[in-house]
Amino acid sequence: MARVHLVIVNYNTADLLRQCLDRAFASAATVPYTVTVVDNGSTDGSLAVLRADFPRVRAIAAGRNRGFAGATNLALRAILEELPPGPARAHEYVLLLNTDLLLAPETLQVLTDFLEETPDAGVVGPRVEKPDGALDLACRRSFPTPANALFKLAGLSRRFPRHARLAAYNLTHLDPARLTEVDAVMGACMLVRVAAIDDAGPMDEAFFMYGEDLDWAWRIKAAGWRVYYQPATRVLHYKGATTSRQSERMIVEFYRAMYLFYRKHYAPRAPRALNWLVALGIVARGVLAFGANLLRPAARKRVA
Repeated sequence: MARVHLVIVNYNTADLLRQCLDRAFASAATVPYTVTVVDNGSTDGSLAVLRADFPRVRAIAAGRNRGFAGATNLALRAILEELPPGPARAHEYVLLLNTDLLLAPETLQVLTDFLEETPDAGVVGPRVEKPDGALDLACRRSFPTPANALFKLAGLSRRFPRHARLAAYNLTHLDPARLTEVDAVMGACMLVRVAAIDDAGPMDEAFFMYGEDLDWAWRIKAAGWRVYYQPATRVLHYKGATTSRQSERMIVEFYRAMYLFYRKHYAPRAPRALNWLVALGIVARGVLAFGANLLRPAARKRVA
């Protein structure tokens, strides 16, 4: 029988955490599930909220801010160590869930049924929508090759959203209502087969925030699994709610993650001159984004 283990990383978002958990426990799923929350050293009473109002939740106190990958791995280790070895692990799943994301009642069941029915799929993610109903483009992506990233950062993907080559990063040329095999889905809500985690390993903790989901998808695909975007269920994402409160730090981490991903997956087989050019481009774009954000009013600050 299938079983899902929800993993939620929290850092000073007690209000969002309560909403996220309320919605998760209102799920209409018949698949059994557990919930683990890793608190990254919050100072807003998040752990007190968990212990008082959500006794079903396993709370792990990280003690400090370990970033998304580091905190997720704490939960993964605890979950995987409890599962017996053998073929039954193919029917155990981990759902990564951000505190600023609200599940629809059917989401757990739809995603689990998909992986149960698609044995070569290691990861599936739902359609993720912003509060205004628009598609959150990060919920289905190609890997950020140097060309894809250049087209995105230069604004070409936004100017030509239906062009298969120029808009490849966020796949805006594809029908968002169509089930699609993709390179990666959003770490804010992704269901991962435990057997795929066994093959690919945990998240890379060199990524503090951003990029860890792309890197994980890369390694899961390299291990022979497939990744899918499943629009049959929609979830709501208050995007930026967990990062805008520390936007300058997150800008640094966003562009650092971009460089880490390039260095890890592309630089070893690229000419040295291209590596220097990419590094300089990332630094320049990051400096511009950081400076622009400093000039914005507090209510309009963002990460990228």
